[in-house]
Amino acid sequence: MDSATRLQKILVDSPVGVVLPAISLLNLPNWWLAGGAVRNTVWKSLFGDECQLIINDFDIAFFDALGDRDQELAAKATLTAQFPDYKFDVKNQASFARWRAGSRVYNSTEDGVSDWLHTATAVGVRLDEQGQWQFFTPYALDDIFNGIIRPTPAHLHNRNAENKAASFLQKCPCLRLA
Repeated sequence: MDSATRLQKILVDSPVGVVLPAISLLNLPNWWLAGGAVRNTVWKSLFGDECQLIINDFDIAFFDALGDRDQELAAKATLTAQFPDYKFDVKNQASFARWRAGSRVYNSTEDGVSDWLHTATAVGVRLDEQGQWQFFTPYALDDIFNGIIRPTPAHLHNRNAENKAASFLQKCPCLRLA
């Protein structure tokens, strides 16, 4: 079984698989669900009760050069109304640098997700118009499937990446630092 199929098998019967169709219906341009929801679901599946990482929120990244914060808030409100027990973080990567100090300007959703702190966090999933799963894996899937915490190239010496890695290890001691 290839890595993408393995990832889909883990995610389809999880909260990720439940919310993904609803996110798809929002018709956000070039969207991906990425981050902790994907990473923590995989690690919890692989390591079981030894891993106490949970889904804190669903990180949805999209790209709309003409969009504004209202677009993010409307998508978040729609999803929260459908899934009141979940939290959603919806961010337009086109405007991210305008309100997040120190962030660089992104040229696409993929550019933004590739710049996230860790390789296992920079894994995106979505459904296409036919409901087929698609994957964005700029650093492949070896780290997520092997429980490896590795900073992305832009964050090799980033204190935030180091602090996040330490918190992952506290909650899931079977993980390894790269």
